[in-house]
Amino acid sequence: MGYSKILGTGGYLPARVLTNADLEKMVETSHDWIVERTGIHQRHLCAEHESAGTMGVAAAERAIAASGLDKSEIGMIIVATATPDKAFPSTAVLIQDKLGLHGCAAFDISAACGGFIYAMTIADQFIRTGHTKHVLIIGAEALSRICDWTDRTTCILFADGAGAFVLGPSDEPGLVTSHIHADGSYANLLYCDNAITPKPNSGKQNIVMAGNDVFKVAVNTLSRVAEETLGKAGMTKSQVDWLVPHQANIRIISAVARKLDMPMERVVVTVDKHGNTSSASVPLAFDAAVRDGRIQRGQAVLMEAFGGGFTWGSALVRY
Repeated sequence: MGYSKILGTGGYLPARVLTNADLEKMVETSHDWIVERTGIHQRHLCAEHESAGTMGVAAAERAIAASGLDKSEIGMIIVATATPDKAFPSTAVLIQDKLGLHGCAAFDISAACGGFIYAMTIADQFIRTGHTKHVLIIGAEALSRICDWTDRTTCILFADGAGAFVLGPSDEPGLVTSHIHADGSYANLLYCDNAITPKPNSGKQNIVMAGNDVFKVAVNTLSRVAEETLGKAGMTKSQVDWLVPHQANIRIISAVARKLDMPMERVVVTVDKHGNTSSASVPLAFDAAVRDGRIQRGQAVLMEAFGGGFTWGSALVRY
């Protein structure tokens, strides 16, 4: 068995920007209130013609270009999304078609904000066993479509976008180790009903969240899974060059960084500009830090995410 590593990254954000000042005109809120509680200043929303699929295509094309591969070398596509274009077929096969690929395996996974770490872990298994050589993984979300724009506790948080990695084989560890978990007993704290939900809890298909409860569980869970991953890798916190956390809330990010003794100078933060893009947030943040020169080849990067389910996970990579 060999290893897998990140060959290229890509991201896409829609052109439309919704600022806190814009939200002040929509719900009872203020810029200062939003920044104090979330750290968010603005977020991107997809246009009518855009979807998780179209945004995923754009991110994928950039990741493939960065990898130096021809797109025909992609042997599998995994899309993490909570906002698929259709009930079926999967968003992955729609992206596959737009990329002009045919025959390779393509499927979606649903793990909410933890989805991209799940996708990385799955892709790693296929590559390490020799089943597939190059895997395209995408986190893509059109969360604005399931936001209740009259609920000031949730509509200020969520946003749209897509991020992608191309993973390929390596003789040395790239993805050093990853760990994924879930606990369905927390399902009622963060959820969204759909059109076929029997007796829907909310009566409508919008995001429902118990913010304080989610915050408490997220901080403790993320710090534990990060320590689990570092322990498995035989590394200390000080050996990590960068922490790339799920961009949910600056207070969660800061609290986890403190528990891990990570100075904020070594934490990649994009929540201020991107908002919470769920499964897209980790690859979008990683790609931003690669493209602006912060994350360099050879550095150790710890990624972690937590989302509805609850699902959570972390991955340690040597980029």
